[in-house]
Amino acid sequence: MADGGAARRGRRGGGGAARRAERGTERVEFARFAERRLPTIDALSPELLDVVEAGAETVLEEIGVVFSDNPAALDRWRAAGADVVGERVHLPKGLARTLCATAPEEYEQIARNPARNVMIGGDRMVFAPVYGPPFVRDAKGRRYGTIEDFRDFVKLGHQSQWLHHSGGTVCEPTDVAVNKRHLDMLHAHMTLTDKPFMGSVTDPARARDSVQMCELLFADQGGLAGRAAMTSLVNINSPLTCDATMISALEVYAEAGQACILSPFIVGGAMAPVSVVGTLTQVLAEVMAAVAYSQLVKPGAPVVFGTFVTSIDMNSGAPTFGTPEASQVLWGAGQLARRMKLPFRSGGALTGAKLPDAQAAYESANTLHAALTGGVNFMLHSCGWLEGGLVASKEKFVMDADQLGVIQRLAEGVRADPDALDAIREVGPGGHYLGCAHTRAHFKDAFWKTRLLDYKPFESWEEEGSRDTRALAALRVEKLLASHEAPPLDPAVNEALGDFVARRKAAEPDMAY
Repeated sequence: MADGGAARRGRRGGGGAARRAERGTERVEFARFAERRLPTIDALSPELLDVVEAGAETVLEEIGVVFSDNPAALDRWRAAGADVVGERVHLPKGLARTLCATAPEEYEQIARNPARNVMIGGDRMVFAPVYGPPFVRDAKGRRYGTIEDFRDFVKLGHQSQWLHHSGGTVCEPTDVAVNKRHLDMLHAHMTLTDKPFMGSVTDPARARDSVQMCELLFADQGGLAGRAAMTSLVNINSPLTCDATMISALEVYAEAGQACILSPFIVGGAMAPVSVVGTLTQVLAEVMAAVAYSQLVKPGAPVVFGTFVTSIDMNSGAPTFGTPEASQVLWGAGQLARRMKLPFRSGGALTGAKLPDAQAAYESANTLHAALTGGVNFMLHSCGWLEGGLVASKEKFVMDADQLGVIQRLAEGVRADPDALDAIREVGPGGHYLGCAHTRAHFKDAFWKTRLLDYKPFESWEEEGSRDTRALAALRVEKLLASHEAPPLDPAVNEALGDFVARRKAAEPDMAY
């Protein structure tokens, strides 16, 4: 009896030790993308959508869109039947929509690990991190970003289970010359993770570098061969201006069959009308003009209908996030994108907060859930955003990345459970379900599990230092960075990428701006 009891205790102890060891080991798991089975929110009636669409056509015909400093674009528009006056392009009603019809409804973006390829469009959601901040905040404070910070963010993204995409300019590495930093950023995305990523759009030459580096990265898979290896962000300079830098980058990517998010950047009340309908009218006009132009460059080039909208504080002039009006614009833009049969980009863990605090959590959660219900297919800024996009935060990165698991679980909808009735029969009145067969079969995946938040009893929490979420996030950042291992890359490919970066950097002097 004694020996049997000791053996049972030993088995229980061994099992507990194994479970504790499993919890302490950081395994790199991932989800390819989220599948949405929830219905979308259609905030605009069909009649109101017709009003917005008619208004956008009127804007394109009567007011027009400027294509600045790009004679080739103006020539393309003239040949297509547009009325070009100076740099302003007036599109006859129906022209933009006819051109947009050749853009694909969905597309696949390849990754160097084919298991991480993502499908963009339909009922799928792809999460990508924060994009563009010049500053970084970590446990030591706020400062300008460096290339080491950038590499840290790529490592954190690689380690994040629910982050499907490595993103683009996760922070600006300001310690590298502005005309060369795109090379180091792309090299980091290509070597420190095997998730898909974005290309450079800050100069057409940098877009060409991005395409050439992808040709090298995918050389062992036959090169790009018409496949989309990048989904890159082309912002429209609202109101109603397509500047030469972005549009020239779009031309490079479209000609190479690479995908672009065509996205107005709007602060409501400053760059668009204060009303939801007015903003949507302008958004649709701008997106239609940019998508139509992409199809003039190359019919069938993959594009994403993008929308980034914040409201404005009418007292201070500062942008605000997580507001009801921004959610309504997001929902309406999703409806317009679905009408055009295009993938949709919007949302993110957006906040104006300076710290990863309660304001950051509230505002981010509002936009994340609006994106879930609005039918977003590609969610840029899904983790790490602070201070209106000026700051990339490592602590908030892991906080948001953890919550993306909630969004993905919600997107899946309610699962069928044919065995539930058997569990109720087994337990009966007055029992409990902790040890029943159904619980034992499903306990590992029945409930979403956080990798960050604290659910310990008060006494345990106090003994461990009474740590708040920000402190727990700092510890998780340290753990993830310490455990990161770069995924295997063919040595010949790695060498070719390194040689390309070195040659391009040596080919021109550093630029400060």
